[in-house]
Amino acid sequence: MEQGLLLHPPDPTGPNDDDRPAWDSKIQYVLAQVGFSVGLGNVWRFPYLCHQNGGGAFMLLYVFLLLIVGVPLFFMELAAGQSIRQGSIGVWKHISPKLVGIGYSSCVVCFYVALYYNVIIAWSLFYLGNSFQYPLPWEQCPIEVGTNETGMIKECASSSPTQYFWFRKALNITNSIEESGEFNPIMTGCLLAAWAIVSLAMIKGIKSSARVMYFSSVFPYVVLFIFLIRGTLLDGAIDGITYMFYPKLEIWGNVQVWRQAATQVFFALGLGYGSVIAYSSYNPVHNNCHRDALMVSSINFMTSVLASLVVFVVLGFRAKTIALHCVAENLGVLNLMSSNGSSQHWWPSFNVTDPNSVSLPEYRQWYHEHGSTLGQFTDCNLEEEMNKGVEGTGLAFIAFTEVMALFPASPFWSTLFFLMLLNLGLSTMFGTMQGILTPLMDNFKLLGRHRTILTVFSCALGFIIGLLFTQRSGNYFVMMFDDYSATLPLVIVVIFETISVAWVYGTDRFLDDIELMLKWRPPVVYKYLWKYVCLLAMVGLLAASLLRMVFKGPTYTAWNQTAASEMTLEYPGWALAMIVLLIVFASLPVPIGYIHSVLKKRSALDVPPQEGPGPEVHRKLYTKCNSTDQLDSNSHPAPCEEDGVRPRTSFLPVGNEQYRLLPQQEEEEGEEEEEEDTGV
Repeated sequence: MEQGLLLHPPDPTGPNDDDRPAWDSKIQYVLAQVGFSVGLGNVWRFPYLCHQNGGGAFMLLYVFLLLIVGVPLFFMELAAGQSIRQGSIGVWKHISPKLVGIGYSSCVVCFYVALYYNVIIAWSLFYLGNSFQYPLPWEQCPIEVGTNETGMIKECASSSPTQYFWFRKALNITNSIEESGEFNPIMTGCLLAAWAIVSLAMIKGIKSSARVMYFSSVFPYVVLFIFLIRGTLLDGAIDGITYMFYPKLEIWGNVQVWRQAATQVFFALGLGYGSVIAYSSYNPVHNNCHRDALMVSSINFMTSVLASLVVFVVLGFRAKTIALHCVAENLGVLNLMSSNGSSQHWWPSFNVTDPNSVSLPEYRQWYHEHGSTLGQFTDCNLEEEMNKGVEGTGLAFIAFTEVMALFPASPFWSTLFFLMLLNLGLSTMFGTMQGILTPLMDNFKLLGRHRTILTVFSCALGFIIGLLFTQRSGNYFVMMFDDYSATLPLVIVVIFETISVAWVYGTDRFLDDIELMLKWRPPVVYKYLWKYVCLLAMVGLLAASLLRMVFKGPTYTAWNQTAASEMTLEYPGWALAMIVLLIVFASLPVPIGYIHSVLKKRSALDVPPQEGPGPEVHRKLYTKCNSTDQLDSNSHPAPCEEDGVRPRTSFLPVGNEQYRLLPQQEEEEGEEEEEEDTGV
């Protein structure tokens, strides 16, 4: 049965709303929401998707889906959290006890994400610590001293110094997920440090984490602008930006591109985690959450564009450097042939002894006219280098580190970059943990009274389970969790959230409640977006993700030490079972919550009614009447609602509505004629 604050007071098992923490200022709240939604995905996922899916055309598609799906769902979560002033469990339990499982599913997914997200923070700490040395340890291959000869380590010589440092020095990775290997002691220490930072920053709730947000949310923007200014001065920067924005409109006909764009919108805003709801629940009731939704969504998108500019500027410089190095190698071959081949008709007109005097277009023109027929030369294609898309850890810990090693004062730039990654990760981590702690403290009185113990225990548990990721094969488990543990469960959570608001509670009723908060009514278009567009989009995304998983099959990218290269492998049977269990365990609270509520209701109906007023009578002391109804203290009140008709419930009490005492309470307080207006 639906609940509403008009008929039911706050849950007595939860903390008193008067004691609920609140943001010190609006800027503190905005920084927290932006810090949570703007994360590592904006830096290493969005640019890759633009790179692979048509540049400017993908951005247009992203903005379209952001406006019709992302912003409405983000606004819905903000409004629900702010009006009910509870975490994710309390919000959906408030709408209907049958939907309480939605909140628990959000908590489970948040815990999944926190487990592997903090491992990425640990990696950033490791690289940050290694940035305080010159030259940087990933600039050159280490020398191996053999029995007969001295030379570079074969694995490094066959790949690159940055790849070798990442896979061998940082991760010391195995060849597959089936080879677990021992624990990596350095990464275990970094993971402990990462959890210690999170625990200390959140030990006092939003009061302590919000202070950290002032730095962790703003600092990444400072670094991004510094890198953008520095990057535009690099050779090849314009080539990278041109490649990024050149639109390829034909990608709009590809269903997988729509799926990727919708998924990115979904994760960029942090929908379904419960963190948006948790942060919003600490707001004043009349805060303009509609403006917040538009503002945070816009900042998020502009951050993605800014990060993409930085990434493409850097990748453009990297591609140009690789292409010019290719030209120099081919000119070296020509120089060796100069004694015999300089008189041939195919001999180039440019100076082969000075690579700096030969431009890339000049060499490529000669290659296509003559060089390709000789078989000894290679095509130094800038666009081909740009097409080698890099995402995720490969972008941050391989491609970017390679470029920063080419910068003058490389330790400074490396320190700046990994400080930015660290702060991006921490600000998102704070929101993720808040999505776990706030619902638990709101719904369990004991946990609410021991916030510090709960925070420390959660972080300690996260570290212990996180040891799974500090094995030599730990990176493969990070990929597994990132690809499969959150995507499907979160989409399922948001589908049920949308059903709860749009069909169980009702969009008109929800808009009424928002009108009470904002003092104006949001456009009616939200009603149709919530009921149809957003719901169908989420169902479509779920279907597309399931079909892709079934037909393509779960795979992962492994590093082969012998070949010194990456290769795609299929997960073994036990790993597939683990993936299924992760998805099922995160989704299971939704049906369990529904079944538990139904059984609880049936057992309550089976209990014979007791004589006299029971506890439930005291919970429903008031019944709502229209403000035009006259309350006469000398006569018995007539019922405000007809028998058998369920009264309209609401998130918020209506300001000009009156409340009449039920008969048993009127006898105790007969001198009062009207109840004054109440508020949350």
